[in-house]
Parts: sequence; structure tokens; C-alpha cells
Amino acid sequence: MMKRVPKIVVGDPLDEMFFRLLRGKAFLVKAYELDQGEFAKLLKDADVVVVRSRRRLDRCTIDRAPRLKVIARAGVGLDNVDVDYAVKRGITLLSTGDASTEAVAELTIGLMIALARRITELDRKMKRGNWCKNSGAGVELRGKTLGIIGLGRIGSRVAELARVFGMRVVAYDPYVSREKAERLGVELKQRLEDLLRESDFVSIHAVLTEETEGMIGERELRLMKPTAYLVNTARGAIVDEEALVRALEGGWIAGAALDVYEREPPSSRLAGLENVILTPHVGASTVEAQKRIARVLAEKILVALENIGEMGESP
Repeated sequence: MMKRVPKIVVGDPLDEMFFRLLRGKAFLVKAYELDQGEFAKLLKDADVVVVRSRRRLDRCTIDRAPRLKVIARAGVGLDNVDVDYAVKRGITLLSTGDASTEAVAELTIGLMIALARRITELDRKMKRGNWCKNSGAGVELRGKTLGIIGLGRIGSRVAELARVFGMRVVAYDPYVSREKAERLGVELKQRLEDLLRESDFVSIHAVLTEETEGMIGERELRLMKPTAYLVNTARGAIVDEEALVRALEGGWIAGAALDVYEREPPSSRLAGLENVILTPHVGASTVEAQKRIARVLAEKILVALENIGEMGESP
């Protein structure tokens, strides 16, 4: 008797490589344009659901999927998934690990350079007809201190790239050993406060947890130098956006660059500030990273379904 072909519901856009690798091995459903309610209805007979950061798989949504065996996240982290409930249900959880590491790390460095050399500000002025050569001086990365919050895959790669620019790198991560930091040429700080006071640039690469949510608020921003810059390409909720707006308006810090936000799209108050650079959550959005994510995710799903014994034949 032929096994049932597993149904995979894809809730957010993926590179076509994902579908090529799984074609003939599963029944694939694209649900990109559906609202959350319509999306949840599709899960009633789904074996696998694939999401990015936009979709939330809370307990209510998971309960709409009695056959669900695999939740796959195209990206790093599972903060948009009720992990505890999924584990209780016996659902396998997958993510794409370091597939987007290079893309996010390069964006981070790019944002730092853009802040240091005032690239977006000068671009706006030029397009308004303002030849601002005499008032366009920036600063160099070389010799500056970069403070990294979270020394995982991406934070470590950012540290490597920053050292190429001649930056001193310090990091705060209570879960990383001093030996790892030393291998990277990074000085590990025991207290976040010390990192904030010393750094010319602060870059966030922590995972969003109860511990890290809102960890950069008014108190932390006031500890930073008035000449310092904040970069966040990790998770928006790690930074208190209202406090950040006050910091940017009040000159507590020199500027910020954000790729992630508490709510997406972000508030108009951020968009109205001259000393902030905003990008639309595109950290992993390179051609190369998207293909890596698609390939890694497809391969992991195939292995998971084989282990569960749910792989059928092509209908």
C-alpha cells in the first residue's frame, strides 16, 4: 500500500530551489498571500509548515494542525513559534542555522560604515541639491571599539570582519567561554554596562528571549557615549524603540541603524529622524543566502520526515 504523501504548507516566500528539491516527494502548498486565519485553515492536514519571521505559530495555530510533525523556520531562531507547546506535542523544530550568517554580518558592517561616513544622510542632501562637501566629514572604523552583544555565529563573524578594519572588539555574552572569545581576538566583558560605556559602535546579535527582550532601554542608552552608534540586525524587541527615539532626538547617542523592529513595518517616529538608517528586515536577503536557506531547509525536512517515517511516493 502506497504511503500518504506528506503535505508541506509554506507560509512565507522561499527561493525556488526549495520547491525543486522537494518536488515529487511532498505535496507543496504556497500560502504567501493568505492572512493568518486562511493560513491556519490550510494546516488542518499539514505534516510540515514552513515560516519565516512574519508568521506566528502560537498554541492556537498549532492546535489547528493535528497532523503536524515538523515546524521549519527559514532563518535563525524560533521566537515566532510557541516552542514549549510544539515540543510538548512532539513536533520536530528546524531552523537554518548559519545559512544566513555571512549575509547578516555583511549588512551589519555595511550599516556601520554608512553611519560612520554618513552615507545615507549625504545622499539625501545631494539629491535635494545640497553640495555639502565642507560639512560632510565622518569618522573611520579603524581604531574604534565595537561592542558586540551576543557572540554566536553572526556575532562571531562580525567580530572577524571588524578586526580586518582595525577595530578593537569587545563582547558581552554570558553563555560564551573566554577561550572562544580569545580565539576570535575579542575581549569578553562580564557586565553589559562596561561594554556600553566603552564602545563607539554597539551591534546586537543576541537571540530574543525573556532575558533579552527590552535589554536595551533608556538606562542602557544613557550609558553609551554621545558619539556612539547602535546597530540592530538581530531582533527588534531587544531594543525599547520608544527609548531609542528619545535617545536619537535628545542626542544621548549619535545615531542608529536598524534592520529589525518591535513591529514591522516600524513606527513613523523612527522614519522621521535624520540620524537613523532603516532597512526593511533584509539581513538574510542576498541571492546566495536565500539559496543556502532553501537548500538547507529542504534537506533537513527530508531527513526529519524519513526519521519520522512519513515519506511517501510521488502520487
